[in-house]
Amino acid sequence: MEWLTLPFSFPFMRDAALIGLMISVPAGLLSCFLVLRGWSLMGDAVSHAILPGVVLAYVAGLPLILGAFAAGLGSALMAGWLQDNSRVKRDTVLGVVMSGMFGLGVVLYTAIPSDLHLDHILFGNMLGIGPEDLRLAAMISVVVGAVMVLKWRDVALVAFDPIQARVSGLRVRWLDYGVLAMISATVVAMLSSVGIILAVALLIAPGAVAFLMVRRLSAMLATAVAVAAFSTVTGVWASFWLDSAPAPTIVLILTGLFVLAFIWRNLATRRNVAG
Repeated sequence: MEWLTLPFSFPFMRDAALIGLMISVPAGLLSCFLVLRGWSLMGDAVSHAILPGVVLAYVAGLPLILGAFAAGLGSALMAGWLQDNSRVKRDTVLGVVMSGMFGLGVVLYTAIPSDLHLDHILFGNMLGIGPEDLRLAAMISVVVGAVMVLKWRDVALVAFDPIQARVSGLRVRWLDYGVLAMISATVVAMLSSVGIILAVALLIAPGAVAFLMVRRLSAMLATAVAVAAFSTVTGVWASFWLDSAPAPTIVLILTGLFVLAFIWRNLATRRNVAG
């Protein structure tokens, strides 16, 4: 059994697995609603759009997480406003906002002299996280997780039938903004671990796998969190033996689970049709 426990005998490996478990809760819950609403690109847009906020916060001497959250939430609200006030479709708006904000971030990064390491921001540094990163991830995980547990029925009604949600008296616009704020906060929690580019995988893949495996929303939420948690811990463990970076290893495991879920769903559908 030593081969199973040896990687986690090192403190930095345990911390990497711990922060992975923390971010699995908000990422797994949010991924379900992003998949159901067709908002998968929203997670991608927010994760890329935080770069200029990080650079500007560094220049101003502010905590990087404040700049990241402000830029992520601002870009998400901007995309929502553009969609509501134009005939341009959501995916087009997200593509423009995402590429524009990411381009602005790269220009600022190259134009402003600093010792900021872009690699850690883009790809994360799970093996180099500190106590502050763990505290931040824990706080965001608890807050986002609690809000989703308390409001998941309202968010689900908006996802499945926004017209009925409005008739029922729900503030659909405010719920949408709340989801966008939670996406931004979750991306901030993942900034030091999986980074900007790979964060989108944890905001999409768990919900996509759960969508293929179960048919009830409550089961989908639990399955997505379990998939995210399993992938992060397994990815950290496997990266030790493969001598690879944990974040891309986690993404590969998520991709493999999606392929397996897709094959299983197709086989199950064929058996039902044949029967």
